[in-house]
Amino acid sequence: MTTNTSEVERRLWAAADNLRANSKLRSHEYSTPVLGLIFLAYADHRFQQAQQELGADADPIDFQAEGVMYLPEQARYRRLLALPEGANLGAAINEAMNAIETENDDLKGVLPKIYNRLDNSVLAPLLKAFNFEEIAAGLEGDAFGKVYEYFLGEFAKREGQLGGEFYTPTSLVKLMVEIMEPFHGRIYDPACGSGGMFVQSARFITEHQKNPTDELSVFGQEKTAETVRLARMNLAVHGLSGDIRQGNTFYEDIHGSRGKFDFALANPPFNVKGIKKDDIAADPRLPHGVPSTDNGNYLWLQYISSSLNEKGRAGVVMANSASDARGSEQLIRQRMIQSGNVDIMFAASSNLFYTVTLPATVWFLDNGKRGSAREDKVLFIDGRHTFVQVTRAIREMTDEQVEFLANIANLYRGEQPEFKHGSRETFEETFPGSVYRDVPGLCKVATRSEIEVQGWSLNPGRYVGVTARATDDFDFSARLGELNEELETLTAEAHELEERISENIQALMDGGKA
Repeated sequence: MTTNTSEVERRLWAAADNLRANSKLRSHEYSTPVLGLIFLAYADHRFQQAQQELGADADPIDFQAEGVMYLPEQARYRRLLALPEGANLGAAINEAMNAIETENDDLKGVLPKIYNRLDNSVLAPLLKAFNFEEIAAGLEGDAFGKVYEYFLGEFAKREGQLGGEFYTPTSLVKLMVEIMEPFHGRIYDPACGSGGMFVQSARFITEHQKNPTDELSVFGQEKTAETVRLARMNLAVHGLSGDIRQGNTFYEDIHGSRGKFDFALANPPFNVKGIKKDDIAADPRLPHGVPSTDNGNYLWLQYISSSLNEKGRAGVVMANSASDARGSEQLIRQRMIQSGNVDIMFAASSNLFYTVTLPATVWFLDNGKRGSAREDKVLFIDGRHTFVQVTRAIREMTDEQVEFLANIANLYRGEQPEFKHGSRETFEETFPGSVYRDVPGLCKVATRSEIEVQGWSLNPGRYVGVTARATDDFDFSARLGELNEELETLTAEAHELEERISENIQALMDGGKA
């Protein structure tokens, strides 16, 4: 009988939460040793599985060929569990981490080594709780990778805005990957956080019966050293390797990204201010110009767009306000649309993110559509009402909902829909004969001339319209939620307008003083 993964996740989380309550670590510090132990336990589990197949005399290179980290004896989890009661567990775990780094170049300087700061009374229960050999029999597939992702999500919730730097909701990343279809090639994320985009891309390839280590080359960049370490650990937990480096993407193009990548996915920080415009004025990654506003959204969009090769595809999570931004940002948006690579705009629900309540928009770019029948068109999808309520504050999309939405993109591109997660019946009711059609309140294909009439807006709500609702089908609570979302969006837009008015007034006053 298969164990419920959610039950295991909650049980392990309760054990980990004991560390926060009973150690001297501050609340934002305890995620590091917990994730390190999950990493160690899972690495040992995969190593033992591979050793049974390869034999006890297998060399480190044999494990690497199987996409498995080689673990020297001092890094084996069962050795740590078997240490006598009086042994220094913290020192032993630090030694295990050092031994893994010695054998695996990708992890040099990455793994946590702060366990000597923790008492045995805290570490011993954690070691036992994360002994995957005791719970492995009841779990299937990539269950341990999902446990790691669950912990990343929980830490993101609890660490507030800091958590938003390293975690993008899994269901949204799944949708991006399903629409992007990164089957093979070089994949780039200039704001890679903990590497969730790469992990989901690898999972997509696995679902299509191929080996991701053979198909994908991973390149990432992230500003903070701690988050770079999280990303490298996350890749290793999932049997992946990649070139993840520390750097500020606004000023550093560490991977020489221009025209280099087959795919790019990113959830960059929204509305970044204080960027030094003089330092980026001549950046070749900004072919459509530097916006005059103090806002980084249209820098990110250009960094990602310019990283694509002639057939490259990208998916970028953006603040809703970027879709309708005026002034210099509108001009950049117009140039992007006229360049012919803006392909799909997806409006996501509010409350998908743990740190931001407002809805976001995902931009999908596709250089390969230039010269095709789609070059003059953009598909708009309104997914603001597609979610399940997890808690009062958190929503997510189910695999069935993700599949339904991704199949709209498949039809638009002339591809066959895929049905693996139960969406077939609903999808075929909505799109009879699996033929694309505009559906009020859900999707609309607009031409470039229609977009120009709308002031080059890329806001899906302007094009998709609303669903016809029967008079006896009124749901007060749902309607109240919709109105609240609209209010939040309008409030955010009002604040943005206030800032622009203030900037314009200041510019006029400065001009008068000159």
